[in-house]
Amino acid sequence: MWCQKCVVKEHRKHHFHRIQKWNGTFFEKVSLKDLGLRRQLGHKFGETCLRPEPCFNDEFWVLDISGLHNLAIDFCGCGRGDQRHIVQLLRASLWPSTVTQPQSAATFRLLDFYEILAYESKVSIFEVYQTLVRLTNNTGLNLPNDRYHPFVRMVHEWLHLHMLVRAGRGHEEGGVAATKEGDLAVLCPPCPHPGINMDPDWKRTPADRWYRHAKFVSIDANFRLKRKTVSSHRVDPGLGKGWAYFVEETKYKTFLNLHQNEREPKSNCSRHDAVNLSSAKPNRGHAASGVGKIMCARHEMNLPNSVGDLQYGERYCNMDYMFYQSLNTSGKVQAYVVSYDIACQWSKKLQSRMTAMDEDFFLFKEGMTTKYLVPKFHLPAHVMACRSQYLFNYTQGVGRTDGEGIERGWNEINPLATSTREMGPGTRRDIIDAHFGDHNWRKTTSLGKIIQERMFVAGLDMAEHVIDFNHLNATLPQVKVQEWTKEIEEWEMDSKKPNPFAELADGPTQATIRRELAEAETDDILAGKDFALDDNVSPAKLIATGIDLEAEQRSVKVEASKVWDHSRDRQMSKLQFNINTLHRKIDGWTKHQQLYCPGTERLRTNSINESNRLVPLQPYDFPLWLPSQIQEQLPVSDRLRRIEFRLREGQAHDSLNELRRQLQVRFQLISFKDKNSRGQGSNAQARNMIEKVQRRIDNAVATYKAAFAALVSLSMLLQEHGWKEKLKELRPGDVRAISQGDVGESEGGRTLSWIWKTDSVPVSALNGEDDGAYQMQQTKVEWSKVRARAKRFTEEVDLIANEMMRTVRYFASMALKWKNRGSFKGSSNSNEPLFEASLAYAEKTSAMFQALGSRCIEEWKDLPAHINRMEQIIANPDIALPGEFDKSSASKARAKAQRREARRQPSMEEIDE
Repeated sequence: MWCQKCVVKEHRKHHFHRIQKWNGTFFEKVSLKDLGLRRQLGHKFGETCLRPEPCFNDEFWVLDISGLHNLAIDFCGCGRGDQRHIVQLLRASLWPSTVTQPQSAATFRLLDFYEILAYESKVSIFEVYQTLVRLTNNTGLNLPNDRYHPFVRMVHEWLHLHMLVRAGRGHEEGGVAATKEGDLAVLCPPCPHPGINMDPDWKRTPADRWYRHAKFVSIDANFRLKRKTVSSHRVDPGLGKGWAYFVEETKYKTFLNLHQNEREPKSNCSRHDAVNLSSAKPNRGHAASGVGKIMCARHEMNLPNSVGDLQYGERYCNMDYMFYQSLNTSGKVQAYVVSYDIACQWSKKLQSRMTAMDEDFFLFKEGMTTKYLVPKFHLPAHVMACRSQYLFNYTQGVGRTDGEGIERGWNEINPLATSTREMGPGTRRDIIDAHFGDHNWRKTTSLGKIIQERMFVAGLDMAEHVIDFNHLNATLPQVKVQEWTKEIEEWEMDSKKPNPFAELADGPTQATIRRELAEAETDDILAGKDFALDDNVSPAKLIATGIDLEAEQRSVKVEASKVWDHSRDRQMSKLQFNINTLHRKIDGWTKHQQLYCPGTERLRTNSINESNRLVPLQPYDFPLWLPSQIQEQLPVSDRLRRIEFRLREGQAHDSLNELRRQLQVRFQLISFKDKNSRGQGSNAQARNMIEKVQRRIDNAVATYKAAFAALVSLSMLLQEHGWKEKLKELRPGDVRAISQGDVGESEGGRTLSWIWKTDSVPVSALNGEDDGAYQMQQTKVEWSKVRARAKRFTEEVDLIANEMMRTVRYFASMALKWKNRGSFKGSSNSNEPLFEASLAYAEKTSAMFQALGSRCIEEWKDLPAHINRMEQIIANPDIALPGEFDKSSASKARAKAQRREARRQPSMEEIDE
């Protein structure tokens, strides 16, 4: 309780405190301005201005974290300070709303707070402003003057200024005016940037190691980031002119106008929406239907000049221009891996389209290596021919890249859609640019931990898969190994050669059926007969994901059966991680299931209660209640039953094909062990290989039995019986190799298991006339896949090792660059205080980059020893310690958990192709 005079005196430095005055009955709010406090600008605290100039109408509003404040501001007019009002405000840490006669300002701390809050939560400017208003007065009475539009302008300027400052434009010749396209983008440190972070002799890299200095880029479009027809480029051109991530608008629109009448060629692959709807107009009242983007595929960082608005759908001309600009701005290397969900169609005439744009475009020059691939999750929606030609797993030099990073990146930016769609074109581009820049910066500061975990995991996987491959190689005739190696290398050079990974299949595969269901849904959508009850989960996706969850339950249950009370902590932690992940997936799936099958939650609860368990039911025992399990307990749509029937039929054929192949591989391994393995070490290695194959056999058997049981249940309800001609009940005696008889059968009376009596098995093999050719063909397919896994993980270790070196070089290069910038005086040459501040900022930024590099070196110091250890074990597997290949190590479990969290269950959230 202070008197009015003391309140004013004590608050000469605290202008944003809330004051309440006792009116005789209760406390009521009162402003410091009403109590007589005036703030003098342009002078040190305590100095008296000889000629104070009150602000216009003596009305000045300041936005602060604590709310909106009506202050009495006096500018200096006596000449001892800077006469410009905006300079006086800036020196008081107040950002003016205009450059002439400002009537409002925001505190630096509010703008800093909003910037980080928006980056983390994607909260809109309007929501923050409304929060400030309610902090000021939450009754709706005596509301402060509206300062929303000035606040939008101040935030816009603040974000743009920070991008300029952090890019060092104030420390470069020509300053802001000399900024070029892409200059404000935060580069990806591990990616190759010539002249910044690459070895001087990088062009002399051996031809078979081309991937070490390759750039991996992903292409995709996002149709959530729409923009309504608000304002125009003339009224709101924006502050950046292609300086960061968006392409320069004027040149972009000029290019599109030249191609506005073009139509994409008809697809000879699946009917992808990206192609079919490329000419579809945006919703009425929208100027942009979404955005397209090019992104680093390995580190999920946005590339300079890689983003542009889409006027219609995902047209080639839009994506071509962004691809061209991003590659030109990002620095040219000699090898590129391009990931795009329609790469099979988009890449066909890319060279002619690019050369028409720029006949000297470097991508197609002699000596360049470019590979076009389809992201792993999207590939099953393509026709069979694409699944081998555009597959990451079988492509040389790509390591363990999945190409789906750009899809995960959209999850972070999509919450901005609701606020940016109402903005003018320039403001929207600048705001999204700022958010993309923050995404890149957060990735940059966390690279040490990310790469550390990737390398640790890749080293373990490399050792495991290379040892598996070496063991399998040792069981095969070396003549065959050399023959198969030559075939696979020829196929890698020319995909038109016979595919060594191709399997003989009988009946429809699950992937084929999923593609057909997706195409049927597309037909329904175009015909206006869409039966989906959720925008993200269609009926086919619901059932397909449920079947996948059922398979994951079996896998986790097998893993749980191997854990006991005295298991290692690492093994138990891995199991718990997998159980938790499974639990979250089931929870998410059952929420969508309730839309299509109401009442399943009650069935699930009743079955759990009836079990009378003394311990809680584990997620791998949760009843999922798919249509085949519900039968007639609840009314279920025949549409859902038929979808599951088709998917189960494909699942049965897939598991049967896998079972046959693994049985032949097991037979080959056992035969080799009996003939050649001598000694404890050799026999132990052989037994380990046989045990791994046996686990795959057991899994295939369990999967087939689950599919068969579902088919039996559904066929009675749907009156489907044709499937029984090829699929039968699988008994223990049926699970044997093609040349093995049943128990008790002699060679003369040996019978053939029904699993081999299918169209995919040649008659000569059934009659024993092919001299093991079919068995060898099955073994060849498995050998090719094991080899591919070993190669990809070996490449992954090599790729990460080069990324580590480039990251350290990048930070060192940036530290030196900022160190040199400290000596640049620019326009502040005659202003010593400004030069001192400029020098301090440059030194601080240089020290920051140096510290980031030092932290990476510290976090990676144990990785060389780890990789050396893995290489020693590959050379001599007998020296491996118990548990050394336990993939449940803390680092691997944490890395997998983080990757799963980053994906946010893409199988449930991504829209069907």
